[in-house]
Amino acid sequence: MTELRDTLARHLGSGPLPGAVGLLAVRDRVEVAAVGSADVEGTTPMARDSIFRIASLTKPVVAAALMMLVDEGRLALADPVDRWLPELASPSVVRTPAGPVDDVVPAVRPITVFDLLTSRAGHGFPADFSLPAVGLLFSELKQGPPQPQLVAPPDEWMAALAGIPLLQQPGEAWLYNTSSDIQGVLVARASGRPLPEFLAERLFEPLGMADTGFEVPAGKLGRFTGYYRTGPDGGAELVDAPDGQWSSRPAFPSGAGGLVSTADDWLAFARMLLADGVAANASGPATGAAGGRRLLSAESVRQLTSDHLTEQQRAGGELFLEGQGWGFGGSVDVEAIDPWNVPGRYGWVGGTGTAAHLTPSTGAVTILLTQLELAGPTPPAVMRDFWRYAAGG
Repeated sequence: MTELRDTLARHLGSGPLPGAVGLLAVRDRVEVAAVGSADVEGTTPMARDSIFRIASLTKPVVAAALMMLVDEGRLALADPVDRWLPELASPSVVRTPAGPVDDVVPAVRPITVFDLLTSRAGHGFPADFSLPAVGLLFSELKQGPPQPQLVAPPDEWMAALAGIPLLQQPGEAWLYNTSSDIQGVLVARASGRPLPEFLAERLFEPLGMADTGFEVPAGKLGRFTGYYRTGPDGGAELVDAPDGQWSSRPAFPSGAGGLVSTADDWLAFARMLLADGVAANASGPATGAAGGRRLLSAESVRQLTSDHLTEQQRAGGELFLEGQGWGFGGSVDVEAIDPWNVPGRYGWVGGTGTAAHLTPSTGAVTILLTQLELAGPTPPAVMRDFWRYAAGG
């Protein structure tokens, strides 16, 4: 415990990082350290139950929700999505990625549920953000760093998406982020429930994830951290205060990056995946191992946490995937390029300075939550040191 605390604490004080919560769990053993403050003023000490904007750690959660609908037979991985998302019934594709958005060809086949889950639907971010079709994701859809109060409601958002051509043909390349937002809309339409309600009833309540959602209620704002980026002087610059954009329900609940959560809440989700879809301590009918409640089939968990990309599909996006493939909503390590990269490790890194991974072969879960916006795809020093510590290095 002291070593973990020291590993995190050495990154405080000399830079823009106000605080952090690190958690390492291996089966029943859990090690947690909360260091620093929830704000740069130092008025609120960081605590184990501090609430963070988890950004892209939302993606695996929403992918799991979609797989619940697959388990129920409401949709299948091979199904074209236009049954529920008619806006995507006849997509066009830019003739060349760098070409103008009005120089398009028809998609050669429909977009499927599997395409969305593997981020190969054709919309999303490649390495080059300057491409004309990518620019429309920023200007028309407000893709990018999470800004929940600025995004249009789902039906309006989908109507805008329908006017943006695909960057790649369906199935050809992994492209980041947009597919997860579309998954959130698909979950809502296929279930007939708003995404926040579906997640609360089917995942958060059974797993005891009491502090996870798309907003922070007034009574919990005292535990909500500030959100910062590195300013011109190297210090922390406030992006969003606790009573800011996450203090009320957004019109568009982002499946790509809208959730807030705590270290223990995400641990509950990770442990359910490690238990092949069974929530051991959940209430409800005992349909899984050791009397737990089954939330996902073992096959759905296997699909979520397995790499589904070919080398060519990984190269198509060229973003964030060194040594990694992609499951559903998260990366899967395919090469041991660093001490902490264990082949089969599943999870992701959020743009708000958060990271969560689980390793099925060892039963380990690592979660690091900070409130400092990442400046690029290279993990910051605190993240690398945390992973190195978790790996025993």
